[in-house]
Amino acid sequence: MTAQPQEFISVGSPLPEKNLRAIRAALVVPEDREAFDAGLKAVLDEVRVTLDLGALNAFVHRWWISACDTAKDPEGRRQMHVLAQQALAGEPVPQGRPWREILAARGIDV
Repeated sequence: MTAQPQEFISVGSPLPEKNLRAIRAALVVPEDREAFDAGLKAVLDEVRVTLDLGALNAFVHRWWISACDTAKDPEGRRQMHVLAQQALAGEPVPQGRPWREILAARGIDV
């Protein structure tokens, strides 16, 4: 089972369109926008060499999901990056609930 972003967005929160311009505009967290720009350059370089648009399609889909997450909870995205930086620096980070527990509460067997 795969989760679609619209399952998590509250009623009334518009999803960004699934194109590069709309996705980039929806990325309000600087770390996301920087990663998007760098990733786009890399994937376009790959497409120029391989002439295979599959990598670009996967890139657009992956970043569209992040843009949808940002539309739902921009502060959550900011906090995610803060925690990631703390973890990368070796600092202690708060522990959340295990994924298996969260999925089990939703009735999803893993």
